[in-house]
Amino acid sequence: MFNQNVFGASPPKIEIPEDCQIVFVSDLFAVDHLGGAELTTDAIITSSPYSIAMLHSKNVSLEILEQGHGKHWIFGNFASMDLNLIPTIIGNMNYSIVEYDYKYCRYRSPEKHASAEGKPCDCNNEENGKLISAFYYGAKSLWWMSVSQMQKYHEMFPFLASVNNAVLSSVFDENFFAKVKDLTEKAKGTKREKWLVIGSTSWIKGTQDAEAHCQENDLDYETVWNLSYDDMLEKMSQSEGLVFLPKGADTCPRTVIEAKLLGCSIITNENTQHATEPWFSSDDPNVTFNYLYSARNRFWSGIKSILEYNPTLSGYTTTYNCVDQRYPFVESIESLLDFCDQVVVVDGGSSDGTWEQLQKLSEKHQSLIIHQQTRDWSYPRFAVFDGLQKALARSLCTGEFCWQQDSDEIIHEDDYEKIKMLMREFPKNIDLLALPVIEYWGGSEKVRMDVTPWKWRISRNRPHITHGIPAELRVFDEEGRLHSKPGTDGCDYIRSDTFEPIPFANFYSPEVHELRLKSFEDSQSLSKYEEWIGVLCSNLPCVHHYSWFDLKRKIRTYRDYWSKHWQSLYDIEQEDTAENNMFFNKPWSEVEEDEIDSLAERLEKEMGGWIFHNKVDFNKPTPWMTLDTGHPKVIWSWMNK
Repeated sequence: MFNQNVFGASPPKIEIPEDCQIVFVSDLFAVDHLGGAELTTDAIITSSPYSIAMLHSKNVSLEILEQGHGKHWIFGNFASMDLNLIPTIIGNMNYSIVEYDYKYCRYRSPEKHASAEGKPCDCNNEENGKLISAFYYGAKSLWWMSVSQMQKYHEMFPFLASVNNAVLSSVFDENFFAKVKDLTEKAKGTKREKWLVIGSTSWIKGTQDAEAHCQENDLDYETVWNLSYDDMLEKMSQSEGLVFLPKGADTCPRTVIEAKLLGCSIITNENTQHATEPWFSSDDPNVTFNYLYSARNRFWSGIKSILEYNPTLSGYTTTYNCVDQRYPFVESIESLLDFCDQVVVVDGGSSDGTWEQLQKLSEKHQSLIIHQQTRDWSYPRFAVFDGLQKALARSLCTGEFCWQQDSDEIIHEDDYEKIKMLMREFPKNIDLLALPVIEYWGGSEKVRMDVTPWKWRISRNRPHITHGIPAELRVFDEEGRLHSKPGTDGCDYIRSDTFEPIPFANFYSPEVHELRLKSFEDSQSLSKYEEWIGVLCSNLPCVHHYSWFDLKRKIRTYRDYWSKHWQSLYDIEQEDTAENNMFFNKPWSEVEEDEIDSLAERLEKEMGGWIFHNKVDFNKPTPWMTLDTGHPKVIWSWMNK
């Protein structure tokens, strides 16, 4: 135990060992107190196939949680823990819970609560009960002491039934089973005398009721107090039986199990919650023995399945005449195939060879699903098709998570493992994450900082999540055709039933946003922002975006497509005038091809980006960043074409 105060000295600084895989949190451990919960905890820990750090619950802090973020945490009894930390644990940690009693109740026993206050326990409706239930709901697995205990929790908090639940029962170590065999062998042929009653001042143990039962039924009994653990086991091996009549729910009392394994007859009541379970009520002692002996393996097999959990991922994208547009769509799809279990591509009816290339790719990759959904791209509101195509592609995904990527975006091979780790540690209280985007300008050297560096990217594959126009921006023209108010590209993540936006988590904070804006005028702020982006990209998977890599192509795409797209989406009409041309002070119809080439070269040399809501102004050059992330290998040949 790495946080124990030895000989009254000042406690050492508490740290989570780097090489540990599991952090086990408890109020007390067996070295502190030999109670039933502590003995079960000790048996679990000593049988672990993983390296474990034991942490007293009173020492859990934000700093400690941050240290152990990559570990799996197991919480036993945690009455001494600062409960204000629970929301942080729920949102950021992978953890399991072993529940020994009824922690939603402030007495940890509904019956004791009723006895003390003269009214039924209603803690499930109070703040503590709700907090505890939320804590349990966020767990990767819940381990109970008995079926009845689990059922009582599910009655109070039905949503807990959807968590990974397992009944563990009390757990015993190897020394105990050896001791039982030894004592059983020694007791053979000896006459058993007296019934045992466990002396306890604890209300729930019901010592007085057990004594009264013995007296009323003329049982020769002995009330035993303060025996050592080994002496108590030996006493049981020589006794006729045990009378144990707890006043409240006792989830899985070890004393009753120990007595049965040592050959005692058992007199108990319904408050011994495991008493009617088949493994205990069986007349065959081997059934009880084998069930208990396998408990440690059941527990660690369950934890192993969590530690080795590899959720499935579906990547999806859309295409339409990508050959003519010179998009790196093949490279984009190949990068998806390298880290996704399934890749879905929906084509909009390409006529330039894009569909044929997709067919060749699908013949090489069984995990690639291609589907052609031809649209009428001359439709006045054709811009809404972009969101519909993405929604269709998403609907064909079967993985537990979905990764959306456009046909000019690539994932670096060094980020594949980061994505897998991200899925395993995905925040529990959200369905959608935004991740960084590295957007190149005019070549491989300049990275834009004039645009926000994030995009919605990875999400849980929930049936209600789709793409489209958010509810507050949805409008219809006079002929009932859907379009949008400004504020969306028509591909937002929305609910399929209400069109409300899907809440999401983002690394991009208001403070960083202010730093980015300052970077336009302040070189020191730009340096800090660039450093922040560099650290970010070393920790999170980043998408490399090549839309503005070839500026000549991009300007022509604006001329031929994007201006029409925004007019269609927002129901606006723009004549081909000098005023409406953000690139040149003349109508597009008067712009020569060599003028586009010249402008692209100048933009590449003198600017680091530009948002073309306004005309290009070379008197206001946009700064840029340089990053050392390197380009994904799959894009190298495309860049050099």
